[in-house]
Parts: sequence; structure tokens; C-alpha cells
Amino acid sequence: MAIKYDLTDFRLFIKIAETESLSRGAEQCHMSVPAASNRIRNLEDNLGVKLLQRTSQGVKLTNEGRVYLRHARKIVTQLEVLSGDLQEFAKGVTGQLRLFANTTAITELLPGVLGDYLQSHPNVHVEMKEKVSEEVIRAVKEGGADLGIVSGNIPTADLQTRPFARSRLIAICPIDHPLAEHNKISFEDCLSYPLISLLEASAIHQFLVREAEKLHVDLNIRVQVASYDAIYRMVAAKVGIAIIPQLGFARHKGTRDIKQIELVDAWAERNFQLCSVDFESLPTFAQEFCESLLQRYG
Repeated sequence: MAIKYDLTDFRLFIKIAETESLSRGAEQCHMSVPAASNRIRNLEDNLGVKLLQRTSQGVKLTNEGRVYLRHARKIVTQLEVLSGDLQEFAKGVTGQLRLFANTTAITELLPGVLGDYLQSHPNVHVEMKEKVSEEVIRAVKEGGADLGIVSGNIPTADLQTRPFARSRLIAICPIDHPLAEHNKISFEDCLSYPLISLLEASAIHQFLVREAEKLHVDLNIRVQVASYDAIYRMVAAKVGIAIIPQLGFARHKGTRDIKQIELVDAWAERNFQLCSVDFESLPTFAQEFCESLLQRYG
């Protein structure tokens, strides 16, 4: 007997998998928990396989569930492409663009591009999430994101990439700090001093923690703040030093009390790439976002 697939089942299963929760997945699909549970049970019965394992912490995908999720994402994405392309012939383009990027891209590269893009595409919803580059690559490959922006020496096999910008990470310190007499230092040189960092959830904080672990040293975090502006103020007030993107520092005003120092580590040089499974298969509105980004920095 032929299996009948249901678009609502695809979308519900994707949300359950992303949230690892039946109740949260149901909520995001505007569905009651009993209705969602019945749908999943009927789906598993029709397919003859178990897709989810129920645990006290939520739900986990079985091997069969991971296969179903991969295909569900492809099908939903392709239908969105179809809808987006057809809407080009109607008044007003609508759609959802899922974009994952690292901290520097979100704070320094995307705001201007995104603002202009949304003015010309007011009915497009952009879902943007901050992740470290490795997680961005994984999300794009698995269909959790339509586009990703990554930097550094990150393997991007099986993905299409388009380079579009370059930047560096630099160290900054008060002008009378012991490091201020240097124009170039290594990241390891910085680890002897208290650091000011973005919050633990930020991609750049996670990246620096990993680099410190490679040197078998813990970051000496004195203060964690929510923005680069707060970092600049803390450094100027002699609270500590910081590692930041040079792009943002160059545009910041009122940094006369701060010395910027080049980091000699190879990973400090950051080449940004836009990545996708297949740029040509993206909806027209997503392709137009790509072109906006490339034109701004290309």
C-alpha cells in the first residue's frame, strides 16, 4: 500500500526535532499536544518504524527519525522555493529565510545589509541565529539553515561557498597597560591578563574558549558583557583587555584611551564565506539576499 505523506506532519516533525520536545514542537505549529502526539503515532504506524524515543528530558530521534527529518527538511524547503518563485508573479513576495552566522558577521557585517534588504522585501521573515562556524556548517548541511556565514579555516566540503569579506581579530587594552608597548602579540600573551568578554552564549566567546583549551589554559574572565560597546567602555576604564573584531573597532568613536594590537595567530585572519547546499535552488528572495550581501562587500 502506498504511503501518503502529509505536509503538516513534515512541519510538525521538524519543529519537534529542533526543540527536542513534543509540547514545544506542537506549540510552534499552533497545535495541541494531544493532537500532535496522535499525528506522530499515526505517522509511525503508517511508516512502520519508530521515529522518536520518549525520555524524561523530552524526545530523541531514532536512526529512522534522522532519515525522515533530513527528507522532511528538503521537501519543506523545496515547497518554499516553489511558493517563493510563484509569488514573483503576484504582488508581494513572502517567505522565510533561515540564516546562521558567527558573532562578527551578525554584529558587524549583516545589520546594514539586512536593513536594506527587509525594506525591499517587507514580507520576508529572516530567522537569524548566532552560532560558531562549525555549527553553522552542520546546520546548512543538515537542512536546518538555508544560508550560513562562516570564517576561518573551516572545512566546507559538500557545500557551495562564496567569499565576500575579510577581517581580523585584534587585542585591545588601555593605553597604559603593559601590553600597550607592543604592536603585535600572540593570543597566548593575552592569557596572563584578565579579559573582558561577550556572554558565554556568544559564538566568539565559545571560539576563544576553544583556542585557550588548545593551549591548556583557562580564560581569565573578569567581566562578561552583552555588547562590543560595553567591552570598549570597560577596556577604556582599565577593567581588563579584550579580543574583538577589528571591523567594529575601526568604526567605533571615542577609543583614544584604547590601544589596538595585532594578533599574530593564524586564526586571527578571518575570511568570511557565504555557504549553501545549492545557491541556485534557493527561493528567489533568498538569492536576492545573497546578491545584496555580495554587492555590499564584494
